[in-house]
Amino acid sequence: MKGRVFMGAFEAKNRLSELLNLVAGGQEVVITRRGKVAARLVGPENGDERAGENWVEQARRIRAKTKQDRKGIRELIELGRRF
Repeated sequence: MKGRVFMGAFEAKNRLSELLNLVAGGQEVVITRRGKVAARLVGPENGDERAGENWVEQARRIRAKTKQDRKGIRELIELGRRF
């Protein structure tokens, strides 16, 4: 890892694109809230980049079988919370 960047949550929200570029370049971004670490942004490692693709495929399958009923929407929400 090349380095670590610390940033407050408000500033991170406003500079997300820039933070993603830093992470893509190998840096770690630590996001703080009220002076305490709230999150870390790191690049994908060991095939983790496929996790997003898997989530998208799962969401498409659920959507295709449910036709926008309440149960299907709930499943999508819960699936999104797991990733």
